[in-house]
Amino acid sequence: MPRLAEARDAAEPSSVEQRARHGRILKVAAQLGSEKELERVQMQEVAKLAGVAIGTLYRYFPSKSHLFVAVMVDQIDRMGAVLARNPRSSAAPADAVHDALQHATRALLRTPLLATAMIQSNATSNAATIPDVAKIDRHFDNLLLGAAGIDEPTVRQATVIRLVVSLWFGLIQAGLNNRSSIPDIDSDLRIACDLLLGEL
Repeated sequence: MPRLAEARDAAEPSSVEQRARHGRILKVAAQLGSEKELERVQMQEVAKLAGVAIGTLYRYFPSKSHLFVAVMVDQIDRMGAVLARNPRSSAAPADAVHDALQHATRALLRTPLLATAMIQSNATSNAATIPDVAKIDRHFDNLLLGAAGIDEPTVRQATVIRLVVSLWFGLIQAGLNNRSSIPDIDSDLRIACDLLLGEL
């Protein structure tokens, strides 16, 4: 039986300088990912444009999948920060989650190459070898629970949010593959949120 590669998360930056370097890498990767298809993004080019040695890049991100999974975590966290600054306390949970996902949909479809790179990296990554994959699920679920005003979710609430996220990823994939238009995605998302989140 083949050995699984050792699970290795991206090295965590600990100093101000390391955090700045880490941030530059993610910014450059996001920029390159928005300009060219994932297979054409070269780690050497990311390192050069971020001003880091290639060894440093690989220490933080052992593979391109590690890198674009981390870019996705960063994008989710940025979206969460925007939502936290502009809460809709009066909105019903289904409406608040719908609005958050609608915002995410429009942001992703504005940069289809980057969206495809992030989603492809996430979809093909195993949590046993790229532990940061779990952060995508956890951070996105927490973002939506926060939007819904749920601080301590029950098992059922967490499950329903997880189902909505899975459904939403399918809608995004359909949009990226030109099988659904933005209005169709919005309509489907509205129905899904009403059906699944009405009880919240």
